[in-house]
Amino acid sequence: MNLPEEFQAYTRTMMGQERFATFIEALQQEPPTSIRLNPAKALESATPKQPVAWCRRACFLDGRPNFTFDPLFHAGLYYVQESSSMFLDLVLQQHLTNSQHPTKATGRRFSGNPNTFLDLCAAPGGKSTLIFGALPEGSLLVCNEPNRQRAQVLSENMQKWLLPTLDNDKNKPSTRCIVTNNLPADFRKERLVFDAILCDVPCSGEGMFRKDPTAIGEWSAANVEKCARLQREIVSDAWHCLAPGGLFVYSTCTFNLHENEENIQWLIDELEAQPLSVDIPAEWNITGSLLPSLDAPVYRFIPGFTPGEGLFMAVLRKKGEADGNHTKKTFDALKAEKTRLNILPHLFIKEVQEALDAKAPTVDVSYPQAIAYLRREAITLPAETPRGIVIIAYEGHPLGIAKNVGNRANNLYPKPWRILSTHTPETLPKII
Repeated sequence: MNLPEEFQAYTRTMMGQERFATFIEALQQEPPTSIRLNPAKALESATPKQPVAWCRRACFLDGRPNFTFDPLFHAGLYYVQESSSMFLDLVLQQHLTNSQHPTKATGRRFSGNPNTFLDLCAAPGGKSTLIFGALPEGSLLVCNEPNRQRAQVLSENMQKWLLPTLDNDKNKPSTRCIVTNNLPADFRKERLVFDAILCDVPCSGEGMFRKDPTAIGEWSAANVEKCARLQREIVSDAWHCLAPGGLFVYSTCTFNLHENEENIQWLIDELEAQPLSVDIPAEWNITGSLLPSLDAPVYRFIPGFTPGEGLFMAVLRKKGEADGNHTKKTFDALKAEKTRLNILPHLFIKEVQEALDAKAPTVDVSYPQAIAYLRREAITLPAETPRGIVIIAYEGHPLGIAKNVGNRANNLYPKPWRILSTHTPETLPKII
């Protein structure tokens, strides 16, 4: 891996020679692959054997299978997520307002008062799917992505994660999820107030060097400075949308001080943010602040010391006492969609939910049929299948709907989501 000399010199000084050497050696190795199970869909018996220590129902895999050809991935039974990003689960366990700790085994929702939570830069959706499972029942999660194309990906991933189960009445969640495509400033202009906000801000992507080689060519010191300025603009807008006493989580997938510790120092000095600590065991080898002048708890995941690609996270609280009036107004406005925000409708979930409510017949298809369906090809269903809308399922988990016309079933899977590859593996990728 040919890293920019300026990056190496800066990072060596920041980390120290010994830590830097371990870090560089780790970047030459294959990154670990990890997944997080959907507690609403994956059975408790699927509890992982190689667990991610800081996240409930998450595990490392022995290799990296082709997830595209696993129907259960498309059914939302698990999410492929870099392990250090899952640290957010522990943060929310310890600091989400009015919450109690769920059991590690089940990963069920917290009890407590409903929250309004804004994931401001949410695409592709890994942290949003995690947040959804951590919120108390009856809460509201807003997943926002400023980039239109990335917002569509976010919407797809959230809809798959939230796709209803066949046990419709038992598992229908009371928590609401909304996907939006807006700039951070738009939330400030709308005067929306949230109990908790995650700012996983756009960054220079140093933590992507091993995963995405193009990130190396795009790196420059000038871009680092540009990102740091943008991050403060985003944080400033978000801070105005945070209720007094609200929880604020700041994170990046980069290593330098400018986008990390220096921004946290700015949050403390300029916005009077109160840093919060997260209780972690020493054997996890999570690194603290590398800025000598910052005496505040921050959490660095560095390859070679912790598994994953790298993460910086800090947890802060806004001064003041929580007042539910402002957040209730936000909840009511968003629930009724009475804002000027660009809300992306969950059309796919709506169609499947309508079929379930109408008690449409379910057809559990074979693996080849499931792949054909996910390619948006016409499939033939058993002769006794009633005509009309049917729910296509695989191993008891809905994939979507089709319209059975007798000699074939017209495929109603969303066209933008279809599998483009014509390859069909000889063996099923058995992941969970």
